[in-house]
Amino acid sequence: MNKAAICFTYKGADIIRRINEAAADAGIHGAGASGTPYVTSYSGMKDGDVPDGFSVIEGSLRDWCAERFETGDCIIFVGAVGIAVRAVSGCVSDKLTDPPVIVIDDGARYVIPILSGHAGGAAKIACVLASLLGAEPVITTSTDVNEAFSADVFAVENNLSIVNRNGIKRVNARAIEGKPVTLSIKDYPPAQPVDIIVADDTDREYSLLLKPRRYVLGLGMKKGTGPEAIEDFVKSILGREYIGLDDIYAVCTIDIKEEEPGLKSFCSKYRLPLITFDAGLLNKAPGTYEASDFVRETTGTDNVCERAAMLGSENGEIVVHKTRGEGLTCAVALRRRYL
Repeated sequence: MNKAAICFTYKGADIIRRINEAAADAGIHGAGASGTPYVTSYSGMKDGDVPDGFSVIEGSLRDWCAERFETGDCIIFVGAVGIAVRAVSGCVSDKLTDPPVIVIDDGARYVIPILSGHAGGAAKIACVLASLLGAEPVITTSTDVNEAFSADVFAVENNLSIVNRNGIKRVNARAIEGKPVTLSIKDYPPAQPVDIIVADDTDREYSLLLKPRRYVLGLGMKKGTGPEAIEDFVKSILGREYIGLDDIYAVCTIDIKEEEPGLKSFCSKYRLPLITFDAGLLNKAPGTYEASDFVRETTGTDNVCERAAMLGSENGEIVVHKTRGEGLTCAVALRRRYL
């Protein structure tokens, strides 16, 4: 997930630098993982005196936050919680899709996830940031505080789509009260009603239905393809096939495209895992594919999207063959376990 960090004081800039340095030493992404950290002026900052390595945001802070919400970036504020709350207040819409928002005080004493603690992973990111800073994570979600099972965390960690979101509250409430939470896979139903069922659909009684994601996307693209072009192209293909983005398990492509900003932004926005394969492995994908001499000369394999989809689906079945767009190719495969 991309991260966008912003501060309002020189102390805040130092804290972001500390995070990035500690993250680099630990081999993980830091607070400026999506690019240059940002700073906005405040009463004590001289005009034009911007800390090295930072950029001043253009426009209002609310507009800047709205852009981050649109791209799905994790937002890290270094400053007062009140500033963060006011800045994102007009952007918040859905607990399952809003990006994680985290606040760090100017003294680097506390790291506070204030939005999307579970579905967006803000609580976990806050704990990582606190560890890098030697700070205290302030976690307020009830299941975490009570060390109880969390249905939404379970769904995210197992890449499951939440069918009836109102069931999250019911299941989590049981867990917080110390009551047992029962779970069933459709193929092995228990004799009694259960709290959670993992299945495409069911006629059994449940509190929460979690749906396995059945498909993978295979993508090929020209260098520099933007996230909007990828999103529009993918949605048009999935729409024709009546497949929802919430039924996509992962996006698969060749390893030389792993750092493409547009691809990373698209995956970050929709919280889709990105799986990459080198050309040698793609060439071993079973089946017959539409070959391209140009693609072979450029990448080392004759077809990226179909081969990547096949490998990502664990040798499943191509249900949408290579489809061309402007600088893009896409294929969709059904995962092997759902054949």
